[in-house]
Order: sequence, then C-alpha cells, then structure tokens
Amino acid sequence: MVKIWRRSCDVPPPLIEPNHPFYSSISKDRRYVDLTEDQLPSCEGLKDTSARPLPLWNEEIVPQIKEGKCVLITAHGNSLPGIVKHLEGLSAERNLPTPIPVVCELDKNLKHIRRMQFLGDEETVCKAMEAVAAQGKVKR
Repeated sequence: MVKIWRRSCDVPPPLIEPNHPFYSSISKDRRYVDLTEDQLPSCEGLKDTSARPLPLWNEEIVPQIKEGKCVLITAHGNSLPGIVKHLEGLSAERNLPTPIPVVCELDKNLKHIRRMQFLGDEETVCKAMEAVAAQGKVKR
C-alpha cells in the first residue's frame, strides 16, 4: 500500500487525525508555525506535490523564460513530475531519473522545440529510471 501512496497520483495516503501520535510533532514543527490549523494539510499525495511548483512556474519562471533567460530549476523528485506533466502532457507517474539533469528547450509559446534531453548516457539514465520505479518495493 505504501508503494501505491508513494507512486500513485490518484491515491493519497490516509488522513492523519489530531489524536494520532505524530500529529502533535508535525503540527508544532517550526516549519509550519505560520500556518493555521485549517491550513495544515492532513495528508499529502503525489498529486499535491506535483501541483505545488506550478504557481512558481507560472509566476516566476515563465516570465524569465519569456525575457530570454536560461533558467536552472532544481527540485525534489516528487515535484518535478508536475512541471514535466505541465510541459509535455505526460503522466505525473513517469519515473524521472534523479539526479540526472535534463534540458528542455522551449519556444516563445513555451512549447518544446525538442523533447527533453537527459544529460547522461542511456545506460545510466535507464538505471536511474529503474531505481525510481523500484522505490517502495520490498527488498528481499
């Protein structure tokens, strides 16, 4: 079930209830001190993490690209699929290899000039994709 929660865009983990043993340590964490109780999410799935970078993409990155700037984006492995899905219309469940850089060349309408290109040899890229796909599998 953990693999489904980690890799599925449509199946979020169960909600954490206020009486759960970890709830207090999470809700009192200094990183969330500025959030009200109703702003603190009760769970977060891959769909949520994939959607999180899109406001930053639209508000900060797109204007820089339109100015002709070359933009370097570094992000968590679960948030990158949201950008890739947005750019290419791919499934957010794609096994993007980490930590292999990828080049996306876009035209003035932010459409691909070429498909994204991984900066690594094919064997290394394939092994990295397989490692991402294997996350959460039981090791025997």
